[in-house]
Amino acid sequence: MKPSVHKTLVMQLRTGATDRFPVLARLNYDARDPYAVTVMFSHDGRVLARWRLDREMLRTGLRRPVGAGDVRFRPVSAGRWEELRMEFFGDARPDGGCRHAVVFARASAVESFLSRTHDMVAPGRERPYVDDFLAEVFAES
Repeated sequence: MKPSVHKTLVMQLRTGATDRFPVLARLNYDARDPYAVTVMFSHDGRVLARWRLDREMLRTGLRRPVGAGDVRFRPVSAGRWEELRMEFFGDARPDGGCRHAVVFARASAVESFLSRTHDMVAPGRERPYVDDFLAEVFAES
């Protein structure tokens, strides 16, 4: 058995200074990798990006700015509801800059997903599945 939690959300990808367009995001939590949440962004059936995120950092980002480097989160107010702003910095572009995406999600939807993950594995009770990890490492050798 693979205990896992999934949630599909419509998030908003920022384009330009203020424009946004919808992207589908599938959040996945697998208790065999208890510290991580995987998010896959897609649009029109194409996978745009896949990121493996720190579950605790995602939870913290709902309350205050967190992150340095490739992934950063912070709460923002969007009128009637609160949002989670997620910034992703990727590979270098040919012009010397770096790929950068900003995505917004309804904070309540992310909080609901995280609550389900906490029901499965409570924060502080995470235990990595060492046998699975070692099998994966040796399979790559």
